[in-house]
Amino acid sequence: MARQCKPRHRCKLSGVRGTIEVMNRIALHSGWQGLRALLCCLLLTLIGACSEQPAQGWSGYAEGDYVYIAAPLSGRLETIAVQAGQSVAKGASLFALDAEAERAASDEAAARLASARAQALNLDKGRRSDEVAVTQAQLAQAQASAAFMQSELARQQQLLAQGFISRSRLDDASTALTQAQARVAELSAALRVAHLPARSDERTATQASATAASEVLRQSKWREGQKQQTAPEDALVSEVFFRAGEFVAVGQPVLALLPPKNIKARFFVPESDLAKLKPDQAVLLACDGCAAPIAARISRIATQAEYTPPVIYSNAQRAKLVFMVEARPDSATPAVLHPGQPLDVRLP
Repeated sequence: MARQCKPRHRCKLSGVRGTIEVMNRIALHSGWQGLRALLCCLLLTLIGACSEQPAQGWSGYAEGDYVYIAAPLSGRLETIAVQAGQSVAKGASLFALDAEAERAASDEAAARLASARAQALNLDKGRRSDEVAVTQAQLAQAQASAAFMQSELARQQQLLAQGFISRSRLDDASTALTQAQARVAELSAALRVAHLPARSDERTATQASATAASEVLRQSKWREGQKQQTAPEDALVSEVFFRAGEFVAVGQPVLALLPPKNIKARFFVPESDLAKLKPDQAVLLACDGCAAPIAARISRIATQAEYTPPVIYSNAQRAKLVFMVEARPDSATPAVLHPGQPLDVRLP
C-alpha cells in the first residue's frame, strides 16, 4: 500500500510500484475485467493516501538557558572544585583564581586605614601628659618669677621714697614685673591649648582621609573576593572550559551551569496553527522514555517567522511559514528533560 502523504505535498508512491507489478500478473490470469476492478481499488487507495490528515501536535526539542560563570578579573586558575555532570548547590565553591596580588593590596589598604584612623584619634585629643607637665612646670616658674618681681617693685618703691635710689631703678623693676606677668599669661594660654583637640577643619580632613582609606580597603576586599566564584543557585555543571594552571582572561567563562528551571521546550508551529496558541497556555510534552506527559506553559511565541518567502505571500508559500514557540515545564515537574532531546508537543 502507498504511504500516507503530508498535507499539501506530493504523494510518496514508492509502494505503488509493487502494486503495479501485482496488477500485471492479475491481468494475465483474469483478463481486462479483473484489471479494471483492480484499477478502481488502486485509485481509491491513492485518494485515501493523499488526503490531508489533521495535525496531532508539533515536533520540537528541549533547550537550556545556560549560565556562564566568569570572574571580572583575570588571573591563573588556581583550583577548580567541580567537574562536568556534577550537581552543585547554591553557594557551593566553583573555582578560584590566583589572588596573591589582591591579598597584598588588601593588607596595604588595611594598614593605611589604621594609620588614618590613628591620626584622626590623635587630633581629637590634647597633648601628651608629659608635654602638659612641662608646660605646667614652666608656668609655675613664671608665676614664681612674677611674684618675686612684684615684691622687688614694692621694695624699690620704698627705697625711692626714702631717696636711696633713682627713678630709673623703679622703672626697671616695673618693666621686669610686666615681663614676668606676660610670661605667666603666655604659659597659661599654652596650658589651655595643650588640653584642646586640633582645629575642626583639621579633624574633618583626617576623618575624610580615614573614610577614603576604608573605601580603598573595601575595593581591595571585593577584588580579592571576585577571584573565588560560587554557584548562584542549584544547578548542573554542564561544561568546564579551563583546567587548573591555565590563564583566564577578564570576563571569560570558566564553566557553564544549567539550572533545572532553565530547561524549556522549543517547537515550531505552522502559520495556520498559530492562532490556536497564546502565552501562558498549557501544553503537554512527550519524549522517548518519559513515563507520562510533562505539563508545561507557553512562555514565548516568536514575533517573526522562521522562514519567509522571498517576495509574495501566496497561498502556497504561506504553508511554509513556521513560528518558534517556547514552553517551560511547571515548577512542580521533576527535571527529566535534557537539551537536544526530541519532543512531541500537543494541546491538552
